Amino acid sequence: MTTPRPTAELSADEARRLALRAQGFLGAPDRRSGVRGILRHLGAIQLDTISVLARSHELVPYARLGAVGRKSVENAYWKDTHAFEYWSHAACILPIEEWPHFAFRRRAYRNRPHWNHELPDGVYDQVIKQLRSEGPLTATELGGAKKTSDWWDWSGTKVAVERALMYGEVVCVERRGWKRLYDLAERAVPASLLHDELDDTECLRRLVRLAGQSLGVGTRADIADYHRLKGEQVDAVIADSGLVPVTVAGWSKPAWADPAALETPPRGRHRTTLLSPFDSLIWERARTERIFGFTHRLEAYVPKQKRVYGYFAMPVLAGGRLVGRVDPAREGGTLVARQVTLDGPKAVPAVAQALAEAATWVDCTDVRVERVDTPALRELLTKEIARTLG
Repeated sequence: MTTPRPTAELSADEARRLALRAQGFLGAPDRRSGVRGILRHLGAIQLDTISVLARSHELVPYARLGAVGRKSVENAYWKDTHAFEYWSHAACILPIEEWPHFAFRRRAYRNRPHWNHELPDGVYDQVIKQLRSEGPLTATELGGAKKTSDWWDWSGTKVAVERALMYGEVVCVERRGWKRLYDLAERAVPASLLHDELDDTECLRRLVRLAGQSLGVGTRADIADYHRLKGEQVDAVIADSGLVPVTVAGWSKPAWADPAALETPPRGRHRTTLLSPFDSLIWERARTERIFGFTHRLEAYVPKQKRVYGYFAMPVLAGGRLVGRVDPAREGGTLVARQVTLDGPKAVPAVAQALAEAATWVDCTDVRVERVDTPALRELLTKEIARTLG
């Protein structure tokens, strides 16, 4: 693909600030629109099984809005069919109005020649029949999710309902105790949105434009990664997506930006907060290194003896920079900072503020710091936390 002549030249700092504003971390948040507004602003919020302080889909709006009620977060996502779960960047909560734009992916799944799991004859139709008469239901309520205790040893029922989910005949309408609650799409998706009429080009054009708006500015790889598109899919539509080509100082690859974001310089208050490792601000490792000079890696699946920063190390955002990491845990009413990594003494007040605010949000009354990468800063951090908690 031949990249058109750039319409603007951005400094690395300008690109960073555009990204922060696009992701909701610079400027006053729109509290009136709440969690649903955050979902529509980001376009996708990743789900994950790990829960330390809270699950990732709770941490994402918290990081932008502050201490929003956790029950209200779940209601905002699932009540009155405002969202659905599907495969985007990973398993993600998506705004319900984007249902038509994932038709390209539903078609691709339907056209796959094989699946990893065998499906006994008749089971698929039986699952659809049962959901029609009894739904919404979990896989357990449909007849059981597992054949054995092995994680990936799904029952025929689970294979069938997951296949129906991928095809778009079934929708996950809620997570209940972390189990998917399934219903028929014809019942769960508003009639005006329940169609696969858009061709692949129109779907891809929309998702590329949304990714560019949610990123502010990004390379081809950044934009492709947001909804896990292929590079050639991005190439095919980006010229007609509404995004404009730009150059960014220090970036080795061409970039594209949301033209509306270029109209006004980013200004306003920066958030100071802990970030979920699955937050869309930092979920792409190469982009995080390029924008923030920060190497981010989830170590939950790394053997304990090989971890550097901890099981669920959460980056700390302050002043538009990533200034440290905290590996948290909870013991009763105490938030435990099992391991803290600081970008020097200047990071102490921000990390203390982030820890104190997070503790209050999850109903902890105390914070205990166990290890700090610079041991001499441990006492200073502990005192600053105590002062912040008041």
